[in-house]
Amino acid sequence: MHTRPSVSRFLDLLLARIFPVRYIDLAPRSFDMSISARLNHTMTNSRVFLVSLLLSAASAFAGTVTFEAQPSPTPEEETSRDLFSYETTYTFRSDFTESKLGHGDSLYNDLSCDHRFLITGKWYFRAGFEYERYDFGGTDNGLPDHLQAAMAHVAVEYVFKDHAGAGIELDPGFYFQDNVTGDAFDFPWKIFVTFPLKKDKIFSVVALGGGLYQSPIVGPGCGLIWLISDKLRLQGVFPRPALIYQPNDDWDLRLMGELTYTSFRTDDVLATERKLQLHNAVVQYSEDRAGAQVGYSGFKPFKLIAGAGVTFRRDFDFFRANQAKRTDLAPYVRIAVEAKF
Repeated sequence: MHTRPSVSRFLDLLLARIFPVRYIDLAPRSFDMSISARLNHTMTNSRVFLVSLLLSAASAFAGTVTFEAQPSPTPEEETSRDLFSYETTYTFRSDFTESKLGHGDSLYNDLSCDHRFLITGKWYFRAGFEYERYDFGGTDNGLPDHLQAAMAHVAVEYVFKDHAGAGIELDPGFYFQDNVTGDAFDFPWKIFVTFPLKKDKIFSVVALGGGLYQSPIVGPGCGLIWLISDKLRLQGVFPRPALIYQPNDDWDLRLMGELTYTSFRTDDVLATERKLQLHNAVVQYSEDRAGAQVGYSGFKPFKLIAGAGVTFRRDFDFFRANQAKRTDLAPYVRIAVEAKF
């Protein structure tokens, strides 16, 4: 009698193809209407390393050592419970397309901490918090000089080899300029799943996400993962598509793009461009960029990241007032650190 495989079994078989030996980073902040899936390098099991070290020492003194194969790690052992990341990105000065607004630069900082709680099998409940902030310099033109958000993470995910293959997440919190008010509260959400298109080679990620103060309020997303070889993969997943070369477990090099969009409640916006005179308005701020990035994971459990490239556009979009103020392109630099425990 044939039985239909369970959802968990199907995801196991699928993700085993995507993550055969080395890790595949599905997204990092997977779908951003604020989909963000921060997937990092899998930690080495410390107990396995210790056993290997002791066996090597014993072999040096006593000749060949005979031992029984160790059992495969349980889901709890191969899944990190505590996740941490910090990033800072600086975009150099560029002119606004409307000359009356002068010029500006931006500094972005983001701190995130999460903990996974086992539900059953490979299903986990993840909870944590995040604080992000943009600071803007340049001409005093009446646009916000900073935008910030403090939010919680509440998610249910299917985790295989430290990577979420499917899940749903809410990010309730306050997205504001200076004053935390009731109408600065929003709860961006997303849901995503991965499935195969071509056996062992091409996989698709399908997502849906939205938020109260985003435009549009709900939007679809999708992407492709192509395993070109053991060391090279194309990760065409919105909002951070990348071509990734991983020569070994410690290093990864990537050419990548980024499309970041977050909505905030502003205070008074009295721009030198007279068409933009607003109070308590919502602005959807975005930065679109492309560049190169190198990551080093030799200092377990930490991963160090450095990158640089070009920010093509920074956009203050007051979509409800039909006003958008944009800058020209400018170079950017980034440093970041990630950790899994």
